Amino acid sequence: MVDTSSSLLKKIRRIQFQTTHLADDVLAGAYRSAFRGRGMEFEEVREYQPGDEIRTIDWNVTARMNHPYVKSFREEREITLTLAVDISSSTRFGSGHHLKSDLIAEIAAVLAFSAIKNNDKVALLLFSQDVEKYYPPKKGLRHVLKIIRELLVTTPRHQGTNISAALAFLGRVKQRSGICFLISDFICQDYSHEAAIIAKEHELVCLALSDPTESRFPAMGLTTLYDLETGVECLIDTESSQVQKALKSKSAERMDNNRQLMRKVGGDFCEIHTERPYLAQLRKFFLLRQMRRR
Repeated sequence: MVDTSSSLLKKIRRIQFQTTHLADDVLAGAYRSAFRGRGMEFEEVREYQPGDEIRTIDWNVTARMNHPYVKSFREEREITLTLAVDISSSTRFGSGHHLKSDLIAEIAAVLAFSAIKNNDKVALLLFSQDVEKYYPPKKGLRHVLKIIRELLVTTPRHQGTNISAALAFLGRVKQRSGICFLISDFICQDYSHEAAIIAKEHELVCLALSDPTESRFPAMGLTTLYDLETGVECLIDTESSQVQKALKSKSAERMDNNRQLMRKVGGDFCEIHTERPYLAQLRKFFLLRQMRRR
């Protein structure tokens, strides 16, 4: 049953206010610079001006007019932004003030508002063990508000995570090339095959949410841990140095494997630490991406 309570409406308005402000003042310019259009469109032929590149000279027109003319092009700016968002059970965890799912919703909202500020279309794919919902790309504020609402209210039918299924679904959707933000904590099985396919058609960017307790658990003696996705329980000694070392190693290995996969397929990877302000982390990522692609 869909929650239409006043608390939900307040939460949507709060996220709208916060993320619109961030998109307006901080991220929209970085987003535009980091993600350019898909090509160049011919605009006009005009007289040559000092500083114009010689390779743009239209020699046929120049010969007829007995004066140099150049072809002018403009960037085909419009981009389709797809938000592929993990809503599996593991994202409903957080050791600080926010659950990973809350931060995921806010980050997705910031990206969506940044996109519509640049007149781009936005699509949403929600997934867990399977595809939960898909909303085709559209423009406009009403569409983005619908996306935010679905991020907040959608209850997954499944508990686990299957990124392969999500990317395979995107590969079947008839959609022009664009940007795909894959937002997850990446507690999942191998998805390298599907990632390689999507990265050939789209600019694939992985935003990986990590909580500090996933690499360093508080020393609480013998503690029973419960896996939110599988339901499996296990008893561990959190004061054991070996246990702490294993947790840290496993967490680092998971992130490193995903980072290396993105390098291999030509995608991008950005780890978002839940205990740090995500805005600064996103801005740094956008700026580094812009510098790499100059």
